[in-house]
Amino acid sequence: MFSEPDEPTAGRMRTARTTACTALGVQDRATDPVWGYEGRTLSGRVTGPDGGDGWLRLVSATEDRATGKLWEGPQSAHKALPAAVPRPALHRVHDWAADGFGYRAELYEHTPLATVSRSPVLADDVDLPESWWKELPLALDALATAATFREAVREEYIRRAVPQYTGHTVGEIQWSTAHGDFHWANLAGPELLILDWEGWGTAPYGFDAALLYLYALQAPDTATRVRQALAHILDDPAVRVAELTVCAQVLQAADRTPFYAALADPVRRHLGQVTR
Repeated sequence: MFSEPDEPTAGRMRTARTTACTALGVQDRATDPVWGYEGRTLSGRVTGPDGGDGWLRLVSATEDRATGKLWEGPQSAHKALPAAVPRPALHRVHDWAADGFGYRAELYEHTPLATVSRSPVLADDVDLPESWWKELPLALDALATAATFREAVREEYIRRAVPQYTGHTVGEIQWSTAHGDFHWANLAGPELLILDWEGWGTAPYGFDAALLYLYALQAPDTATRVRQALAHILDDPAVRVAELTVCAQVLQAADRTPFYAALADPVRRHLGQVTR
């Protein structure tokens, strides 16, 4: 999803991945490893002693930051979320520290499913089966009712950023549990599978549905399909706060992230519709 980082970071992460494979007793089979933002994560296929496939996700941070919500997110999601929320099974976790960095290796089941998009934001329409669209609202409804003390989006951020970047004010906020980063590169098909659970927690009602819809604005047929599949959420007046929050996030990052820059004008046009 992101490009390879600078060589010192890339080399450090590759060395750590080798360490993780040894500790977990797997062999690295990643021919095209997946990098996270600025090399924070490195993921790819592995095989176990029995030859079975797995997926190893490596995350790193400086030792003083190798803790907290993002660090614990995938493991807490594995333990807390209902089976009706489709996600890869997390088998094992291994932590260690070296040279001032903390590392966590997460060994997941491997899935042959592919992500819907390489980018979080769609540039073109996607072709997904009807079964995928039927599973989507069921998964979000099941997730919304999961109990948690985690926060995906903080109220302080909403009340500061929404007026600053959208010009709108926020009234009462209705909260529910959300994935928090429910974009097209975190969804797999043709069977629905939801990836990357590090940021899940409470958010304004309908946050995941609003994010998925707004990230499809450049692919109008897919955007329409999202609105149809998630109409019971997106047509609720309470979702306005979630829409405004996603708009603020996009506009805030538009000057430093290319796919947000491309989405900025469609988001600005959408803001007029939110007002009406």
